[in-house]
Amino acid sequence: MKRKTAHLGMLLAVALICSYIESLIPFYFGIPGVKLGLTNIVVVWMLYLIGAKEAFLISILRILLAGFMFGNPFSIIYSLGGGILSFIAMLLLKKTNRFQVVSISVLGGIFHNIGQLLVASLVVENFNLFYYMPVLLSAGFITGFLIGILAQELIARLKGRL
Repeated sequence: MKRKTAHLGMLLAVALICSYIESLIPFYFGIPGVKLGLTNIVVVWMLYLIGAKEAFLISILRILLAGFMFGNPFSIIYSLGGGILSFIAMLLLKKTNRFQVVSISVLGGIFHNIGQLLVASLVVENFNLFYYMPVLLSAGFITGFLIGILAQELIARLKGRL
């Protein structure tokens, strides 16, 4: 049990480091919420090699801790909406055993942006925000694809080393 807890602690630390690095990268396209999604590498990797419960726990803890350290209450709310919806979508797609890591990561990126957009539209009570959907879906696809390639490589290299 101690070993598993230590693994989870280290993976939470890696996810937080990814969040910090992402906060330093000037990646802005004029639309709030578009990010690289570096921490999704950890979540996807965990989903494949450790387990869904653990991956979900690290995802939620990372969102909360990173929000308190690098963000604000609104960033936590938006990230939780995106992170939870993204995780559910990735988990359901993975359970079909019909898709590869990259496809699942792409879906995660897309659904993360959809979740954030839903939360934002509810918070500001303005559904005109959905006009941003095409840009956010494109960004989710591109970043999900890039993160999926990295996660796939990590899974291949680290499988069996736990």
